[in-house]
Amino acid sequence: MRFTDLFVKRPVLAIVVNLVILIAGLQSIRALTVRQYPRSDMAIVRVSTTYVGANADLVRGFITTPLERVIASADGIDYMESWSAQGLSTITVHLRLNYDTNAALTQIQAKGAQVRNDLPPEAEAPIIELETADNQFAAVYLSFSSADLDQNQITDYL
Repeated sequence: MRFTDLFVKRPVLAIVVNLVILIAGLQSIRALTVRQYPRSDMAIVRVSTTYVGANADLVRGFITTPLERVIASADGIDYMESWSAQGLSTITVHLRLNYDTNAALTQIQAKGAQVRNDLPPEAEAPIIELETADNQFAAVYLSFSSADLDQNQITDYL
């Protein structure tokens, strides 16, 4: 006897099973939370270090590179960007979406303190700042235009 034969021979059982599945689905839909603007914590940690009197190459070699190596081992990092200029090192750490920003900030601060003794004594202590996206509304606005199509024809393609 096949599985489907059971429901063909007993149509009342098939109806009852379908109703149970339907009721379970309706209750599950009611239990779902719906938010107009879903949570999307996009955070950036910026590490800035001043080394007065040093050119960009010295800043990169003595400040930026050691800090990058240590900070890269922290959890929750999506990617890092860094640049060195005359007397200034800036490292921008982009955190993963919805990662715990406080935990990441604490780890990066600990990593910065860990490497502080390896930096030149003339360099100031790294300044670590957390920047969050306070705008909870639109993340992206898209606009479409065409020289060949009018507004209604563009809408048909979308």
